[in-house]
Amino acid sequence: MERSRTVVFDLGEVLVSSGEVLPLLAAEVGVSPAEFATAYWPGRPAYDLGGAPEDYWTGVVRALDREPDPALLRRLVQLDSAKWSTLPQASADLLAHVRGRGIRLAVLSNAPAPLAAAVRAAPWSAVVGHLVFSAEEALVKPDPAIYARADATYGTEPGDVIFFDDKPENVAAARAHGWDAHVWAGATAALAALER
Repeated sequence: MERSRTVVFDLGEVLVSSGEVLPLLAAEVGVSPAEFATAYWPGRPAYDLGGAPEDYWTGVVRALDREPDPALLRRLVQLDSAKWSTLPQASADLLAHVRGRGIRLAVLSNAPAPLAAAVRAAPWSAVVGHLVFSAEEALVKPDPAIYARADATYGTEPGDVIFFDDKPENVAAARAHGWDAHVWAGATAALAALER
């Protein structure tokens, strides 16, 4: 029997752009998006590995010379999770198109625990067969172990998976694992790759 193909998407900068997220967070703190980004990204890998939200957001706020007021920290956690888990229409259309062709969908994302919970609660994720998040696995891309863990979750062999991610190092690690992996270049390019 022929095995079913599974298309796996990254979340950040693939299904959801940071341009949808960072300006709102920056406005909450009262800084420009560019200034906010310099504080937002450096601590993110530890947060994606399962670090405490309070620790991460305290670091972000202090790096911006603001006081880590607990109410502000709670708002930032909520806003960050809500925006990253809100699917733009173009991405919703892409998932619907792929699923309509009878192809299994999955997500593999470096994401902190609050975001993972928000995606699992989002209506759109109901059409995705499996969701694998770094914080829940204590592994982050491009660690080779996370691709093996994802296969175990999806019930796939490496040759079953087509993967889209925005980071070349994550794509290279996925290819080394045996996945048919592609650097994200937009929905049109992804559909063309699937046609091939």
